[in-house]
Amino acid sequence: MEEVSSCKTAIENCLSTRTFAIAHLYKEEKAMDMHIHDCYELYYSVCGGRQFLIDNRFYAIAPGDLFIINQYESHRLTQIDNHLHERIVLSVHPDFVKRLSTTETDLDDCFTTRNAHFQHKISLNKEQQNRFLYYISKITSARGYAHDIIEQAAFMELLVMINTLSNLNATQEAGTEFKYNHQVDDILAYINLHISQPITVEQLAADFYLSESYICRIFKQATGTTINKYITARRISIAKAHLNEGASVNEAFEKSGFGDYSNFFKAFTKAVGVSPKKYASLSVS
Repeated sequence: MEEVSSCKTAIENCLSTRTFAIAHLYKEEKAMDMHIHDCYELYYSVCGGRQFLIDNRFYAIAPGDLFIINQYESHRLTQIDNHLHERIVLSVHPDFVKRLSTTETDLDDCFTTRNAHFQHKISLNKEQQNRFLYYISKITSARGYAHDIIEQAAFMELLVMINTLSNLNATQEAGTEFKYNHQVDDILAYINLHISQPITVEQLAADFYLSESYICRIFKQATGTTINKYITARRISIAKAHLNEGASVNEAFEKSGFGDYSNFFKAFTKAVGVSPKKYASLSVS
C-alpha cells in the first residue's frame, strides 16, 4: 500500500475500498476546520502540532502521541506549529474493522468504547513508537506476491497493539491534561449539555456574564473555530449517530438540536457529502 500525501485522498481511498488508507502529512496541508467523516481516524504525531480539540476535550500534542477518533466525533487541530507539522494519519473503514474482528477479539473496541475514563490520546513510549512505525513501514512497503495479505496481517497486529494500550488507558483515571481554558471548557460543557436545545451566542454571553464579542474571541482563540461552526459540527455528529442506530431522518433532526429542517438538511449534506436520507439508507445496507 502506498502512502498518500493528503487526508482528503486517504479518506476517499478508505471509503472507496472500504478498507483503510495511510497519509503521511507535513505542514503544507492546511488543517481542516471542525469536521467529521465516515472513517475512523488514527492520528500519530511525528512532530509539530500543539493542540487537538475532539468533541469537547482539548489535548496537548507531543511527538509519539496517538489519537483514536471514531466517525461520530467532531475534531480539529486548533494550534499548529508554523515550521513543521509531520503526522501519520490512518483512515479506517468501520466495516473493515468489524470484518477483521472475531468472537473472542473485538478489534473495534478502541473506536466504540467511550466510558467515563476514556481518553482519545495514548502517549506511546519509545518502544511503542518504534513498533507503531514498524507496522506502518511493513504495510507501506509490501509489494508483489501476497502484498495484500502482508498489509492486512500487519494492520491487524497494529490494531491489537492499539486496543491493548487503549484498554490500559481506560483503567486509569482521566486526568485534566486535556484542559486548556477554564472559561472555554465551561462553555463547551454547557453547549454539549444543551446541544438538543436552541443555543445562540447572545444566550451564551448572557449565561456566562460575558460580552458577545469577548465570548466569540476567547472561543475562537482556544478552539480555532467559531461557536456556531462548533455547534453545527456537534449536531451533525449526533444526527449521524442516530441515523446509524436506525432512527428516521425526522427523529435524527429532532434529537440533534437543529431548529430548522432546511438548515439541518443543508448543513448535513455539505458536511457528510450525501443527504440525511441517503446516509440512512447507506447505514442500513
